[in-house]
Amino acid sequence: MAIAYNRRTHYCGEIRSEHVDQPATLAGWVHSTRDHGGVIFVDLRDHTGLVQLRFRPEQTDVYELARSLHHEDVLAVMGRIVRRESVNPKIPTGEVEIDVSAMEVLSRAAPLPFPINEEFDAAEELCLRYRFLHLRRPEMQNIFRLRHRIARAIREYFHENGFVEIETPFLTKSTPEGARDYLVPSRVKPGSFYALPQSPQIFKQLFMIAGFDRYAQIVRCFRDEDLRADRQPEFTQLDMEMAFVKRDEVMTMVEGCVQRIFRDGLGIDVKTPFPRMSEAEAVERFGIDRPDTRFGMELQDVTDLAGRTSFQVFRGAIDAGGVVKCLVAKKAESLTRKKLDTLTEEVKGIGGTGMPYVKVVAGESGPAASTGIAKFVGDVFPALCERTNAEPGDLIVFMPGTKTDVAKYLHYVRTWLARELDLIPKDRWNLLWVVDFPLFEWDEETQRWASIHHPFTAPLEEDLPLLDTDPGKVRAQAYDLVLNGTEMAGGSIRIHRQDVQRKVFSLLGLSEEEAREKFAFLLDALQYGAPPHGGIAFGFDRWAMMLAGAESLREVIAFPKTQRAVCPLTGAPAPVAQEQLDELHLALKKPAK
Repeated sequence: MAIAYNRRTHYCGEIRSEHVDQPATLAGWVHSTRDHGGVIFVDLRDHTGLVQLRFRPEQTDVYELARSLHHEDVLAVMGRIVRRESVNPKIPTGEVEIDVSAMEVLSRAAPLPFPINEEFDAAEELCLRYRFLHLRRPEMQNIFRLRHRIARAIREYFHENGFVEIETPFLTKSTPEGARDYLVPSRVKPGSFYALPQSPQIFKQLFMIAGFDRYAQIVRCFRDEDLRADRQPEFTQLDMEMAFVKRDEVMTMVEGCVQRIFRDGLGIDVKTPFPRMSEAEAVERFGIDRPDTRFGMELQDVTDLAGRTSFQVFRGAIDAGGVVKCLVAKKAESLTRKKLDTLTEEVKGIGGTGMPYVKVVAGESGPAASTGIAKFVGDVFPALCERTNAEPGDLIVFMPGTKTDVAKYLHYVRTWLARELDLIPKDRWNLLWVVDFPLFEWDEETQRWASIHHPFTAPLEEDLPLLDTDPGKVRAQAYDLVLNGTEMAGGSIRIHRQDVQRKVFSLLGLSEEEAREKFAFLLDALQYGAPPHGGIAFGFDRWAMMLAGAESLREVIAFPKTQRAVCPLTGAPAPVAQEQLDELHLALKKPAK
């Protein structure tokens, strides 16, 4: 018996034993079918979950229709909620089923490119080509409902704290922000281009100058850069800005937001205030300015001990003004020579020259060195073990070279060993503020200073005189929020004085004319009474990825691009008609083969 579909009375995943004997109208997708030789069972799925449908032979019309069903057909059914003869404890609706009396097939599904109802390792590009099917999977539905909870938590939090949400332009001016802009040609001004924003940075500063005091926006941003697992050409971020504040006030406000994200997103209570660490300390202890503090294995400086060994690699690095650092992997007996050779080759693959190491074994009078460079370090080994707390069964990895290189390679080694030895807790959320970054770094290629963060970051007040005498020593009023070794947000107190902003532009190699060409609207605004202000930007997609336990941003963006910046679903980017190019006064130049 067919029905004229009206409306649902229940959702599939919400039916429970207390609903027994109630009539029900349901709608959803066929998740699976089972013919038990007389009775046909169908699992019907909607966004809330599954419920079992039962079709009996005596209901002739509806029974025959049930025999024709395929996966992902769309149904509306009427029936009565009854108790199941055999309970399925694996699903919330496992105590009940629907005894179907009427059914309408609302839509038939073609053969599927991959199954929806089971774990299936389909090629990623195939999943993206049929993203609308991939998104039907319960695990994908869960990800995007989590994403929604995060967005709602953010908006509610900032609303409660007096922030206003104001949209910023998507069609704006190209400015140097570190990555290539996506350009949009102007039809009405031939030869001129808009740029899609890499961030609303300058606009949110203008909001502070305009007197809005507190601004927050969840906004789309665009960067034409080489893609990795944690990059997309279009992405979402939370931008916030506050006027008349110091660094600590911004950081405290952010901590409250992060608390709300964890509470509403995962039901987890995170403690505040978050620990703080200077950029210099982070690099010294962990080799990177966004350390994963869920496990130890910190870097230790053993330059003085290494200088007393007979190992020429150590002595050569020290003579050249470098350092020797090490780390100790505890209980590393499982690390075979083959695994360590693999790690050594990977270190070479990122620019290193090797990876000296020794294993610690039990000797007659205490810990002794074995394998690797053991024969070169015997004289200092007792002192080395005492300083590093190395014990039998441990592995000591050394790295000689410049401070920068040593930090880079030992960070890689530390992360590799932590994964190999399963040292990283899966259920721990370590939040950390990294502060006191340098304002500038020297770019050897261009032979000029470059901003560590962006050119609108304010220097520490006490470091302002160093802008004229020693720019490399100027510290920034910047702060990055790190979660489990991933940078989740970055912010700063901004420059609110025109003279300081001009000076920073000059140090970055921008002439007065270039600065006005690119940033005249900001420089002009700064001369009309700009309040001290600061803010932060959250990588919204990254928060969703981390909290969902996803491995790639593509998993948490509804319609993402591939690593070639292509959308397999729509075919974008795609050629356009010559008429469209003519309207835009554009001519295409074919790339050289």
